[in-house]
Amino acid sequence: MAQIKTALLAYGMSGKVFHAPFVAAHEGFELYGVLERHTKTADQDYPGIKSFDTIDALLADTDIELVIVNTPNNLHFEQAKAVLTAGKHALVEKPITSRPDELESLFELADQAGKQILFYQNRRWDSDYQSLEDVIKSQDLGPIHEAHFRFDRYNLQLSPKKFKETPIDASGIQYDLIPHVLDQAIALFGVPDRFYKRLLQLRPESQVDDFCSIQLSYLNGPEVYVVASLVTAKLPYAFKVYGRNGCFEKMRSDVQEDQLKAGVKPTDSCYGHAPEALAGLYTNVGRNGAVTTPVTEKSSNYLALFEAVYQTLRQGAAYPVTREQILAQINILASPAS
Repeated sequence: MAQIKTALLAYGMSGKVFHAPFVAAHEGFELYGVLERHTKTADQDYPGIKSFDTIDALLADTDIELVIVNTPNNLHFEQAKAVLTAGKHALVEKPITSRPDELESLFELADQAGKQILFYQNRRWDSDYQSLEDVIKSQDLGPIHEAHFRFDRYNLQLSPKKFKETPIDASGIQYDLIPHVLDQAIALFGVPDRFYKRLLQLRPESQVDDFCSIQLSYLNGPEVYVVASLVTAKLPYAFKVYGRNGCFEKMRSDVQEDQLKAGVKPTDSCYGHAPEALAGLYTNVGRNGAVTTPVTEKSSNYLALFEAVYQTLRQGAAYPVTREQILAQINILASPAS
């Protein structure tokens, strides 16, 4: 079966680190083209790749089947719309848009065009999250009543990327880091019945939110707390889940981003192996009291995301990140803070 000729809409950090290495490594794809308006560097990494000066020229190329929308957040909606209108499949980074009505219009456009709109939520393929997922699916914790998902950094300096620090559409931490952990929570527990959200500006001279807390409430399930912050001086556990039988705690330990930035390829034998020192801790409370044991973390690889894309486009398989889940995410993000 023919490879999926794929193009990127940008070749900055996102394109170089999170997309190009996987498209190039997966035998079902051909890394065909990239939009480079100014500096042309992609050919140095991928000789023979086609470089386009404008998005119109890229979309006019009839050989391209899939376009990855990996540009600044405020451009995602219009560019995804343009991709679908051009008769191509779209894989769109988070957040796909900032408004539920825009998202639903993209769904409608994709259906009319007979094309797929797919969602790049790569943190579902982090090893630390998948370790948590395995523990929850095992049901060893018993009925879960409380869960905490965090994505923390400590950086008081404003980003040199102006679109991240300017109060424009889809800016701030609730559209940057929160979509990772919010998606993970929704993937595990479903669409919440209620939610409560708070946004803060904590860094000096910040014009956008750099702290976001969302409480997700489930009538017949747990209370789930989702937090992202740029002002967390000591990194806490990324995941804590409490059930009737015990607790699971997990530091953020996925190594893929750091490895990719260092030039490690997703096909290298060392890729994706989390350090044993950061193994999750499962505490079980039995007749003899509490016993804590480490939970060995499996390796992980974002190639699995691209395999899911391939299976959807070529085999008609259901994509694991569903429209319902993404619509729930955008509904929460678009709602005013309490």
